[in-house]
Amino acid sequence: MGKQKLSPKGAADKKKRDLAAANTPDRKEKRADSQMKRREAIKDGKDIKGKDFDHNTRRFVSMAFNRGGTQAKCKPDGTKQEKKQSRRA
Repeated sequence: MGKQKLSPKGAADKKKRDLAAANTPDRKEKRADSQMKRREAIKDGKDIKGKDFDHNTRRFVSMAFNRGGTQAKCKPDGTKQEKKQSRRA
């Protein structure tokens, strides 16, 4: 997917919205938690290259899987891929 084609004003407005969303207390907490988990995993000698910590499944998953809108197991609207993945776990 390519970059959005926005007017200069639209791009500036989007930048403000994105920054506000990234700095909500929930996102800050998840970002700090992810950084701690990554450092801990690296110390333990785990290979997490190309992976992100998924706060719903509570483990390291591929970046593509984590960008797919992962849902908690108790939510019925998770993707088919997540449902298959949760059966294996």
